[in-house]
Amino acid sequence: MSAWHPYDDLLMPAFYERFEQRWGKGTAPFLDPGVQIHLQPLPRAQWINPDTGAAVAVVPIWATDPRHRSFGVFYLPPSGDIWVLHPGHTAYLEPGKNGTEEQITLRNDAFRKAVNHAKEFIYGTQL
Repeated sequence: MSAWHPYDDLLMPAFYERFEQRWGKGTAPFLDPGVQIHLQPLPRAQWINPDTGAAVAVVPIWATDPRHRSFGVFYLPPSGDIWVLHPGHTAYLEPGKNGTEEQITLRNDAFRKAVNHAKEFIYGTQL
């Protein structure tokens, strides 16, 4: 039995800290724990392994235009650092309040693809 389990609370600050440690201050606004919970981008998912101290998160990421996003999959190994796992193309246009059904479907499909990639990393392909 795997020690990994979903973690449905706030995004762990370690993702933000390690990302900025590796790529520089201000490079991870999408992981900032200082952003109020209702302003944080959704959807997202995360898992922890309390036996090892490792964690995995799927979060929306963006560069200059917050409407243009993709989903990133990040792994925190127990010994520090942060790894970016590549689920393939997961870009989408944030639907907003007047989002079309197609935009919402594309976002949800991109999220599912990233979550499946994270689960395969954690549990292997024998789901």
